[in-house]
Amino acid sequence: MKNVLKMLGAIALVAIVVFTACKKDEEVVPPTLYERLGGVSAISAVVDQFIVNVVGDPVINAQFAATAADPYRAQLLRNNLIDQICAGSGGPCQYKGKNMKEAHKGMAITEEQFNALVGDLVAALDKFNVPQQEKDDLLAILGPMKSDIVGQ
Repeated sequence: MKNVLKMLGAIALVAIVVFTACKKDEEVVPPTLYERLGGVSAISAVVDQFIVNVVGDPVINAQFAATAADPYRAQLLRNNLIDQICAGSGGPCQYKGKNMKEAHKGMAITEEQFNALVGDLVAALDKFNVPQQEKDDLLAILGPMKSDIVGQ
């Protein structure tokens, strides 16, 4: 009987060690920025507010007047922004629009206009109470595009 108890104890100890070791080997994957932002529905809501902000912003709205007046172009812009943020933040979307240099060629976007656009995005994120870390992470992804937008 003592031998059986010793054997059961040894098996239990081995099982604990094995299962504990397995759990340590399992990598805990932190949520993507896409997940932290709330997925495509939350991104879509922010983009919709962002577009409203841009259209109402006297510093930048002239650049978007023709797009805002054309329902097809307005929808295409909306879809591209959603896809760009979704893909850039680690989501399942695929951005199919032009690269930023090509999309802004000939527009002569100024630093002031770019900063206004960023401010409009931050205001949209703030409206939906997006936490500071997620805002910072998103802006870090979008920020490097500045050199392909300003002065083209």
